[in-house]
Amino acid sequence: MSGPLPRWCEQTCVVCPAQQLGPGQFDVVDRPGPEFAYRQNLGWRATADGVAVCVHPFRVGLPAGRYASAGEPVPDQAPRPAPTPAALELPADVVDLEGWLVAMLRDAPPEQIFTAVARAERLAAQRFGAKQTVAALRRVLSVELANR
Repeated sequence: MSGPLPRWCEQTCVVCPAQQLGPGQFDVVDRPGPEFAYRQNLGWRATADGVAVCVHPFRVGLPAGRYASAGEPVPDQAPRPAPTPAALELPADVVDLEGWLVAMLRDAPPEQIFTAVARAERLAAQRFGAKQTVAALRRVLSVELANR
């Protein structure tokens, strides 16, 4: 498949290469970092040499791998990766807020989802303000709660 998987369009960040590229056409890393800067001209994060990078393996449903840059094979059936401890740290950049919210919700046991949402909202609002936090929560919850 040369284009994105249909589920990727709903489950990944709007700035994820999975929104436009198919399996094997981008790398997946386990967390955002300065070495994978968002490139406005591309519309997603990329390495210094321009390889597209997804920084949320738990959202794209693939384990970390150098699929585009090193030709690693994309697994046919891989269990959805769990959020890493690094993914559960509140991000510094609002671009990563939705990914963090997804990680927080996926890490919470079903019986603690209300507490997880309230905690995530409180922490995110302290850093990014209520307006951006509520907007991100609405986008995330519309997909995450439907998938539970």
